[in-house]
Formats: sequence, structure tokens, C-alpha cells
Amino acid sequence: MADLSHRKASKKVQFLDKNGKALSNTNVQVELKKHDFLFGCGAFDFVAAVSIPDEEKKAHFIDRTEKWAKLFNYGTLPFYWGGFEKEEGKPNTENLKKAALLLKDFNATVKGHPLCWHTGCAQWLLKYDNKTILEKQLARIHRDVGDFKGIIDMWDVINEVVIMPIYDKYDNAITRLCKEHGRIGLCKKVFDAAKDCNPNGTFLINDFNLSTSYEILIDGLLQSGVPINTIGLQSHQHHGVWGIEKLEETLTRFEHFGLPIHFTENTIVAGPNVDPKIIDLQDAHYDDDAATPELEQMQAEELSKMYKNLFEKHPLVTAITNWDFADGAWLNAPSGLIRKDNSLKPSYNALYDLIHKEWHTSLTVKTDANGFAEVEGFKGTYSAKTGDGKELFDFELK
Repeated sequence: MADLSHRKASKKVQFLDKNGKALSNTNVQVELKKHDFLFGCGAFDFVAAVSIPDEEKKAHFIDRTEKWAKLFNYGTLPFYWGGFEKEEGKPNTENLKKAALLLKDFNATVKGHPLCWHTGCAQWLLKYDNKTILEKQLARIHRDVGDFKGIIDMWDVINEVVIMPIYDKYDNAITRLCKEHGRIGLCKKVFDAAKDCNPNGTFLINDFNLSTSYEILIDGLLQSGVPINTIGLQSHQHHGVWGIEKLEETLTRFEHFGLPIHFTENTIVAGPNVDPKIIDLQDAHYDDDAATPELEQMQAEELSKMYKNLFEKHPLVTAITNWDFADGAWLNAPSGLIRKDNSLKPSYNALYDLIHKEWHTSLTVKTDANGFAEVEGFKGTYSAKTGDGKELFDFELK
């Protein structure tokens, strides 16, 4: 039996009725409503659900959002500049805000991804000089972090910085900036801008390059006072499942910073491994029939192993985001937890069993003469009801 003391808490709670009277010597049902741990997934389908006019297609995506919400408590929404603001001055704020509010209706925490990235950058920036590009990048951060404050208070501020100044696949405005200001210089500017807009926000640096170069970059950023408060690690496993050994080796190198760690983009594919000769995953593509029942079962088993390791053995890991929810979302890969037709895969059921059964708290406590009872369970938000089902109040177990 794993030691889960780092994921649990206990406290003495006084249970009162709606008139403020202590419920003495009463059985009270308490149940975990939302984990403190962020069990997440890409939530791009929420944008489709609130914006597609075709009713039949809309119903398809609404069905996805409902299945998503039964499993997860944390969603990542797309703010890729080139898609979010295809035409300068006309950001897709309305639809992204609707999607974020729908997630909030499902009691999910929301993260925006990303505020600064060379890939998927707005093409219209290329007509400007570097000074103007920087001004527009910082203005974009102030606008979006400000517009969504209170709805989205967590952001991937800058994405994939290790490769950013040497990226040569095509010309883009952000690589130009990174070449001029350096990795640390650009990071400091964009993180300072984000924190200025939302001083209490959670701001991540995020990268797929988990080599010592990323460690050195993070160390340099912290030494320079860049306000990073969470480290993002991408774990796309298209070339093959990492396994526990690689997972442990990776965590050993990043846990020493003492900051919370999010696995921001975790992919285990129910399909064949990508050819190792393909270095840039953007060049990979899966056939429609890549998945098999055997590979879907493998995906479920490997996801379970990874989640159990991270949740049970690594207190600094506070979030895991699966990338993505449905098969075919990126590279046409069968990497989702549901199929394209929205049917559930074994991986969906495996994670549901972990999150909502094995790592769930539901119990009955008996109050004393003054209405107090000791409650112990997984950290998170709890509901309380009397034995006959009358709702009392929600409370936090931290």
C-alpha cells in the first residue's frame, strides 16, 4: 500500500445547520467534490462546443465536454496567437471566454496556453521591426491576462524556449525577439508582464526539451529573479513509452528546484511508435487505422502506471494534463481517452477508476455534542450532507 500522506489532510470540522445551530451527535456524509491535485486534459473541444453553429456537430462536441467533465478537474485552452488573433486587433476573446466559463461551470480550473511561442505565432507580426514586435507581445500579454483574470489565473507564459532562438524551420517574429534579447532576457520581459497583470497568478515555463539545457535555463531564470512559480514538463511519448526509469530520472533533475511540477502535455499513443528518424513530431502523421485493441489496452496500462507513480511518489508534482482528450486531435494520433466517435477507450476507464474510485474520499462521520467531527481524506473541496440527504456546506481539506 502506497504512502499517500502527502496527498491527504485531516482537520476537525464543526457541522452546523442552515440556521447556524451545531448538529450534535449526528451522522454527516462528507464527499470529495474536487481534488487539489489537478487531473487535467486539453479542453480545446470546449471552444468548438460554444462556437460551432451546426447543431449536429455542436451536439457531438457537447457530448465530449460532458464526458470530459466526468473525468477531469483541470482544462487547458488554446491561445496560440496565430489562431487566437488571425487578424490584428480581432482576438477570439468572446469564444475563449465562453469556453472558459463552461469549464468553470463544471468546477474545473482553467489554464491558458501559451502567451508567447514561436510556433503558431501570428503571421502579421512579421511586417514589424523587433522593437514593435516586443511592444505588441507585451501588450498581448497585458490584454489577455487582464481580460481573463478571475476566469483564467494560470498560464503557460512562454513555450519551448530552449529551441526558440535557434528555430530555423520558418521565419517567425518570436524567434527574432529571442535572438535579440536572449532566452533569459525575453523570459524576464514576458513573465514580468504576466505577473504585473495578475500578481497572484500561476505562471509556467513549459518545454519538450528536458535535457540539461532546460535545467540550466531554469536555473538562470531563477537566479535572474524571473517570477516562475511552476515548472512545466512535456512528456510526448510518440517515439515510445518512457517507462518508470526515465520518468524517475527526469524528475530527479527537476525536483531539486523545489517548485511545483506540472506534466503539461502527456501523450501515450495507442498506435505504433514514430520513426526515431523523425525528430520534429510536427513532421509525424498517423494513419486512421493506427490503433488496435491491444494497443488501446497498452495505453491504458501505461497511463495507469505513470499516474500512480506521479501521484503516489512525487509530492512536487501537482498536475498532469493528458494531450489530448479525443483521438486525432494532433498528428491524427490515437492518443486520446475517447475515440473520434466519442466512445470511451480503456484509458478513460482506467483513469476514472484511479481518480474517482481509488483516490476518492466518501465517508460518514459522527459529530460530538458540539457538532465537531474529525475528517480525514484526500486534499480538496468537500461537500457535507446530513444522513437524510440535506445539504449543509462545502469545506476545504488542505
